[in-house]
Amino acid sequence: MTDDPDLRASDADRDRVAAVLSEALATGRLTTIEHADRLDVAYAARTMGELVSVTRDLPEVTASGRPAAIERQIIRSRFSKVVRKGRWVASRTTALSAWFGALIIDLSDAVLPGREITIHADAAFSKVIVRVPENAQVVDEGSTLFGKRHVTAGSSGDGPLIRVVGASRFSKVIVTRGKDDWNLR
Repeated sequence: MTDDPDLRASDADRDRVAAVLSEALATGRLTTIEHADRLDVAYAARTMGELVSVTRDLPEVTASGRPAAIERQIIRSRFSKVVRKGRWVASRTTALSAWFGALIIDLSDAVLPGREITIHADAAFSKVIVRVPENAQVVDEGSTLFGKRHVTAGSSGDGPLIRVVGASRFSKVIVTRGKDDWNLR
């Protein structure tokens, strides 16, 4: 990356390291736990030297520099309830699709692959609940028809930007933060 380990790292530098780590996960060089731990270190890094330390034993990513695995994932619920919580790797764009069911997604302990992620929530006759980290900034750009959209007041912290888009019909889309807001069982 650079010969000066004391040089301050940018968000783009952190995203490049996240791409290397995700490629290492996809090719079996890292376990999911190693990936999550190293990703946490990468996004907390202030200098280039700190970034080099988490990728020292991994090959560089070729081509676009970003593996498709971290770009997009789809989580569906059809006539059922799907819950995703705990330590899991989210994507830059996560599509939530609920039809006559419930989707409960907890991002508070998830490993986020960048400073900005997009949640595309489409629901019909369903409920979608997204729990975000306490320090997240949330922008709701979605729409609803005969339903409810509720976003808990945002933070002015330095956390990730979570953009919520999509349309809901006869459904609830709720974005909340904090452990006590909703019971995610």
